[in-house]
Amino acid sequence: MKYSSVVVGTDGSETSLKAVTTAAAIAGAMSTRLIVVCAFNPLTAREQASITSGLDDTRFRVTGTDHARSALDAAVAAAQEAGVSEVDGQLYEGDAVTGLLATADENGPALLVVGNRGMNRLSGRLLGSVPSDVAFRAKCDVLIAHTA
Repeated sequence: MKYSSVVVGTDGSETSLKAVTTAAAIAGAMSTRLIVVCAFNPLTAREQASITSGLDDTRFRVTGTDHARSALDAAVAAAQEAGVSEVDGQLYEGDAVTGLLATADENGPALLVVGNRGMNRLSGRLLGSVPSDVAFRAKCDVLIAHTA
C-alpha cells in the first residue's frame, strides 16, 4: 500500500523523538510526507497537575502553547536531520489520541506511528495509553515503535 502521509506524535520527550525518527525513516524510504503532531492542553502545568495528580495521564502531557511549540519544533528538526524532505508540524489543542486520529483521517491514506511508552505501566493498562487507544480506534494502519 502506498501511504500519502506518515503521521507521528510528539510530546517533546526522548521516547517521542525516537518515534519521530522511526517515522522519518519510513517516510523517507517511501518518499512521502511526514506530519508531526503535538497535542497540548492550554492549561498551565500547575493547573494540569492539580487535575490529573497521580494519574500519569499521557493524553495531556504537554501543557501550554509555548511548551507545545518548543516540543514540535524539536521534533520537526529531528525529522529533518533524519533526512525527510517534506515535514509538516501541527499543533493540536486537545487530547493526543483525538489529535493523532483526526490528523491521520484528514491526510489519508496514512500510516500512524506512535511510541510504546505507557503501554506497560499499570496506569496504562487500567486507564488506557495513547498507543493502545490509537491502535484500537484508528481507521488506518498503525505502527507501534519500541521507544521505551
